[in-house]
Amino acid sequence: MSREALVMIPPILCNARVFFPQLRALCQDHAVMVAPGSCGERMEEIASQILDWTPARFSLLGVGFGGMVAMEMLRRAPDRITRIALISTSAQAETPEAAAAREDQIIAARAGRMEDVLAHEINSTWMGPAADKTALVRQLTEMGRDVGPEAYIKQSRALQRRRDQQDVLRKISQPAAIICGSHDGQYQIKRHQFLADLIPNARFEVIEGAGYMPMLEKPDAVTDALHRWIRMPLVLR
Repeated sequence: MSREALVMIPPILCNARVFFPQLRALCQDHAVMVAPGSCGERMEEIASQILDWTPARFSLLGVGFGGMVAMEMLRRAPDRITRIALISTSAQAETPEAAAAREDQIIAARAGRMEDVLAHEINSTWMGPAADKTALVRQLTEMGRDVGPEAYIKQSRALQRRRDQQDVLRKISQPAAIICGSHDGQYQIKRHQFLADLIPNARFEVIEGAGYMPMLEKPDAVTDALHRWIRMPLVLR
């Protein structure tokens, strides 16, 4: 099993708490770092800052927005990343329609209406049917308050300006895993299957009963999937 450091990047409006169940399990055998995703208004800036803080070589896990940052890190420094796992994310650029739709929430955040932003961004319909949606929404809302409006605006700008990363995935030679919930209402299974098909020899894992936040909805299943990913043999390059 790999003993290299593991860098984890959370989704938008989330912090290390979103990985708490996995941190408890993985930190027993690995040095684990949860990187902030708000150190710039472009994916390139955020990726560059995180690369400045990380070890020379490391495993990389990104979720949602964090997965998009992870793909940019892989584009910029493929030789430093020994393996990569992506959860609940997309490799495609933002559509003009989606980019324009973010402006209302950016304006609301600037105007001090962060509670309205959180109510809009935290969508319980994206969660699995067995999830305790009330508790999950409360937990995500608390994280969003901690992250705050300034970071949210930076993350939203980065999402608006992100590039298409499909060519990056096609070039991956590291052990890779694509993980998603079977009831993800944001990025559906077929979109994750598409990502896995882009990557040579990728492991594709569907977490049954989970939605967009499988780390919290089905934590043990996600931890098991990450252990399988970590045990994938390294490929000589």
